[in-house]
Amino acid sequence: MAAQGITLLLVDALNLIRRVYAAQPGDDGPERVDAAGISSAQSLARALRATTPTHALCVFDGAGPTWRHRLHPEYKKGHAPMPEALAASLDGFRTVFAGEGVSSLDRPALEADDVIATLAAKTAAAGAAAIVLSTDRAYLELLPLGVRVRDHFRAEELGAAYVAKRYGVAPERLTDLLALTGDRANGIPGVPGVGPKKGADLLARFGDLEGILTSAGEVAGKLGENLRRHADDARLSRRLVELHTDLELGVNLRELRVERRAGGASVAHR
Repeated sequence: MAAQGITLLLVDALNLIRRVYAAQPGDDGPERVDAAGISSAQSLARALRATTPTHALCVFDGAGPTWRHRLHPEYKKGHAPMPEALAASLDGFRTVFAGEGVSSLDRPALEADDVIATLAAKTAAAGAAAIVLSTDRAYLELLPLGVRVRDHFRAEELGAAYVAKRYGVAPERLTDLLALTGDRANGIPGVPGVGPKKGADLLARFGDLEGILTSAGEVAGKLGENLRRHADDARLSRRLVELHTDLELGVNLRELRVERRAGGASVAHR
């Protein structure tokens, strides 16, 4: 299929669902799940109207440990678990998404991040438009590849100007910045004492992560000491935060054409 005229919308499904679920009143249970299902379908419908894609896909995390868990056993070890009723009802969300004409996908032992990054990068490389719907900052790494990133809840696309204002770096250096700062909630170590401002200053001075680490002797005080002592942690962190864009997924674009189908409003297991 020719790339001309194609727009592929890739939805980070759990990012959308969990944000919507958190906004619903009440305790964890079937009623709250059903409300989240209705709101998630409405959110997807709004995203479809806003982006007018020819093709779309909702991507879920696959079951089982991923390559990141094998590389770093502490990865997401302290991550808050999904509410029980929500976790038991994810198939219902696939149904309501199908009702909006959008199929769902997961691949065993793969996070949605890497699946989406691969599909987006390959789509953009083929000359088609690729839009990622998520509030996960990691997807901003894909901007230099021509991928568009949309924050559904802000109803706007996040481009290079946003990255520069929010993080103080160009999108090409965001992966290096995230490696330096780490992500404690997800078990990504980074370098102690390096926040976004210090990280951006270091990148402006030394160019990239390797430039910083190889020149750490030029950095005075505790900061320089931490950079030298935690160089391996920084390199590990970069591997953890960098999205994979070269996976073999066996996905055929023809299967992703948006086609409205009948869906159900109730998603909870009762």
